[in-house]
Amino acid sequence: MTRAQQTISIGLLVTSLYLALFLQLVPLPELVQTQIVPVLPFWALVTFGAYLLSVLGYNVMTFNDVPDAYAELMSEIDLAKTDLRRLGVEVD
Repeated sequence: MTRAQQTISIGLLVTSLYLALFLQLVPLPELVQTQIVPVLPFWALVTFGAYLLSVLGYNVMTFNDVPDAYAELMSEIDLAKTDLRRLGVEVD
């Protein structure tokens, strides 16, 4: 099963479970049915957003500089400049 098929399967499962709750096919107490079930998608969206922000913050906090990549990039820039100069292009 590919990643896309797995994601679609999980999405369909979650959607069908929510619709079963929303359409009152599963008996729940009246308080839960009227006040909690209608806001579940918004709660899930806010929770997912908070998770993504926390992951982004953690990755920014633990970001490491890579001096080897910097040196490699600078050497590639110098190589490109020399190639362009050889072809007659003015490079500052």
